[in-house]
Amino acid sequence: MMNGGGFRIGGRTLRGATKRATCWLSGSSGSARVAGCMLAWCLTAAGWAGESADADAKKLRFVFITTCVEEEFFVPVKKGMADAARIMGVESVFTGTVGVDVKAQAEMVRQALRDGYDGIAVNIIDPVAFDAVAEEARDQGVPLVAFNVDDHATANARLSAVCQRYHDAGRKVGRRCAEYIPAGSHILMTQHAAGVSALDDRLRGQQEELGPQGITWTTVVTGNTAPEALEVVTRQLRKNPEIKFVVCTGQADTEGAGLAIEQHFRDRGVVAAGFDLNPQILRLVKAGIIRFTIDQQPYIQGFYPVMQLTLLKRYGIMPSSMDAGAAVITADQVDSVLRLTEQHYR
Repeated sequence: MMNGGGFRIGGRTLRGATKRATCWLSGSSGSARVAGCMLAWCLTAAGWAGESADADAKKLRFVFITTCVEEEFFVPVKKGMADAARIMGVESVFTGTVGVDVKAQAEMVRQALRDGYDGIAVNIIDPVAFDAVAEEARDQGVPLVAFNVDDHATANARLSAVCQRYHDAGRKVGRRCAEYIPAGSHILMTQHAAGVSALDDRLRGQQEELGPQGITWTTVVTGNTAPEALEVVTRQLRKNPEIKFVVCTGQADTEGAGLAIEQHFRDRGVVAAGFDLNPQILRLVKAGIIRFTIDQQPYIQGFYPVMQLTLLKRYGIMPSSMDAGAAVITADQVDSVLRLTEQHYR
């Protein structure tokens, strides 16, 4: 940490520092805390930008391969990736499938191997679909790590993962919702896409907490954009006028549910809760339409895989998995978070 005296990193000491940097790094021996944007500042100030073990070595090239590549959620992931690439003097590109297509996404990993990338980060949305390509990467000596979603259910040759613990996050949402959803209520539960293990895990965790309270639910898939989700949620709430609560699992459905309530059902006392941050979601949280949302810190999901792949390729430092967190954001926190959201750090 930095607070006046200095900060030592990479053999250098930063003197007279007045900023404080904190971030959670989770491991088997405990946790430590460091903010992604502050870590970027520290590394740059320490002179690490572009430094490598061999100044004449070719520039390392990495690729991130995701599902639903056009989703707004990935904007801060891309910024984190780009910031880390600039700091470490590497190249990194972000690509993926437009929708959920695990076969096409796995083939993109194979293409990345043929294209000679030095490291690959994959959004492992399915517990089986990426097992073979992860093994192929390992056999070819190309490090592969997971970001955003990991394969927790089965063995996988990926080296590490930077992502939220989705089932735990779902249970956290469920426990908090159970504090204000009356026992015996019937609610609407949403996923923005089918076939994404992270959303399934969140939903399962929510239901494990809400079910014992006698709460029942209707579950729908809303689509990957907020306008699609607005239409689906509006239709469901009109069909089921007894529903007063919408519990969501991702960014598009959380935003869409909030907009549907604001435009059509606010006088009925309907409220939502869900995941992720953008200015629209935060506005709806501040207005009390979305009771709370969960921040999974997507910036670090782009930042740390680049750092891990670079350190492994240059110095043999093995990657380790990190929990991206599940911070609850309520109306009283919106103003402090909004500026960083607009800058794509949160």
